[in-house]
Amino acid sequence: MREASYIKLYKSGELERRAAQAWEMLAACSLCPRNCGVNRLEGGIGVCGAGAELRVSSHNAHNGEEPPISGNKGSGTIFLTHCNLKCIFCQNYPISHLGNGITVTPEEMAKMMLSLQQRGCHNINFVTPTHFMPQILESLDIAAGGGLRIPIVYNCGGYESLEAIHLLKDVVDIYMPDIKYSEEGPAIRLSKAPDYFAHACAAIKEMRLQVGDLEIGEDGIALRGLLIRHLVLPGGMAGSRKSLEFIAREISPDTFISVMEQYFPAHNALQDPVMSRKITRDEYQEVVDIVDELGLANGWIQGDY
Repeated sequence: MREASYIKLYKSGELERRAAQAWEMLAACSLCPRNCGVNRLEGGIGVCGAGAELRVSSHNAHNGEEPPISGNKGSGTIFLTHCNLKCIFCQNYPISHLGNGITVTPEEMAKMMLSLQQRGCHNINFVTPTHFMPQILESLDIAAGGGLRIPIVYNCGGYESLEAIHLLKDVVDIYMPDIKYSEEGPAIRLSKAPDYFAHACAAIKEMRLQVGDLEIGEDGIALRGLLIRHLVLPGGMAGSRKSLEFIAREISPDTFISVMEQYFPAHNALQDPVMSRKITRDEYQEVVDIVDELGLANGWIQGDY
């Protein structure tokens, strides 16, 4: 098995240095593009809802990710509480909005990683990790010292700062960002993030520079690379064509993408006149047709279409 990217950094002490550098970003928090400037080290709470303490909702083997991520033994998912986007339609809002979970130390989260590896999981999959990146790096350094060797998946919303992503070079093996919106109006309306697309594009370009296109081993399990998710939204709110054109023309036509159709109105989307319904068969098929038109042949579509 290929050695995970972070092992070399652990052995050289660089992973510990990266964690310390990331912790400094919490003094006037700049972990994400909101740059709220809150001193999370002194008890401040960021726009994301998080302070300095690491909070985890669950950790388990997950079989519902894309095939090369879940494989036949599951992806070792660790769900972090809170989120820097707070989308009105979030299906995990008790975790991302309400912060349901428990406070854990870096040592405790390292034990979670090692237990998932012991269970045979193919990777460690951090879900909504952006606002806890310093704590994750510290935990990963401890886990690497304890024998963690499986790949790291960074499963994020795409609203990332380049400064933070630069710190993850040679730490993350597989980046799995969303592209949620390509237009300012829906990004404001649904996530209060008018600059979402610009930051997502810049971050995804950097991610691909770091890890390249998705590499899948002979056993069908992802080893390294980029996998982009795009959730089709009602009424064209995701701006799918522009998002997919960006991937095909500015990232790579070989990019692995997952076009998702499982949207349903959750949380505050029930009060939105557009978002209060599921997508139609035709809406999803329109996006699938764009994927075909652009020659994006790698990845997955869903449903019986």
